[in-house]
Amino acid sequence: MRAAVVNTPESTPVCADFPDPEQRPGQAPLSLVGAGLHYVVRGMASGRHYDSDQAYPLVPGIDAVARTDDGRLVYTGLARSPWGTMAEWMVTPFEVDLPAGADPLAVAAGMNPAMAGWMPLTAHRKEVGALGTVLVLGATGMSGSQAVRAALALGAKQVIAAGRDHEALERLRGLGAITVPLAPTASDGRATALAVAVAEAQPTLVLDFVWGPVAEATFAVLGKTGTDDDSAVIDYVQIGSLAGTEAALPAALLRSRRIRISGSGTGSVSKAEMISELPRILARFADGTFDAPYTAYPLSRVGEAWAHQGRTRAVVVPD
Repeated sequence: MRAAVVNTPESTPVCADFPDPEQRPGQAPLSLVGAGLHYVVRGMASGRHYDSDQAYPLVPGIDAVARTDDGRLVYTGLARSPWGTMAEWMVTPFEVDLPAGADPLAVAAGMNPAMAGWMPLTAHRKEVGALGTVLVLGATGMSGSQAVRAALALGAKQVIAAGRDHEALERLRGLGAITVPLAPTASDGRATALAVAVAEAQPTLVLDFVWGPVAEATFAVLGKTGTDDDSAVIDYVQIGSLAGTEAALPAALLRSRRIRISGSGTGSVSKAEMISELPRILARFADGTFDAPYTAYPLSRVGEAWAHQGRTRAVVVPD
């Protein structure tokens, strides 16, 4: 079959012949409709992601919209390594039908980013009963913006969207979020804006898609509110690390605030939990809650897709 093939950790994928995926009894292979080029796909292909098995050559891609042999459009993924979803054919352990009205390529571009925020949001809501104030760090990236939309749709009392893209912040403000411009370092004066927003609307849930110095600035802001016997528990969930892979955590913050710091991703959330939420997430693409702008590239131009930059997400489609 034709597929995108990564031959070494440093190489750009090329379109080439690759062995057909191993069959599952009673299951016909699915044909590719569109596979999103997410950050995690790049990380796994290069061997930098913690879930990469670093076996080459491989076909990249963790999820896709595909077509069954009877013509249904389904969302799918988790193909067995070294096969990924950027190939003419795939064999996967699950299929979820796309609802009417969902753009298949928008789903391919946006399901993985949407899931990143949806899982901790729904987990928090199940535990506490309702969403209070949600702070989203890195809200102007695709994952962060989907998390803002999800928090609003799931009934959050308030959503504070912090990010660096002013145009994207304005769009989120139009949806009802409180917006805060973010700086790449804690020394920038824009950290004051974050402090003001947090002081006015204490977050009960923080979704951090960037980590690094942004997390450190946020720790400083959260620690300035002092001790209060009546303060609510803050759940701080680390999801992405676009601003840096390390962040210094002040000991005083852990002692002075009722704060829980955890992560959300492959390994910390079970595959069964993620799959069970997929129909509800897909429904949000059909009703317009989620919006995922994309640029489609045929499989033969996967190298161009790999170099794609900008506000849209690259989606690899059949030739």
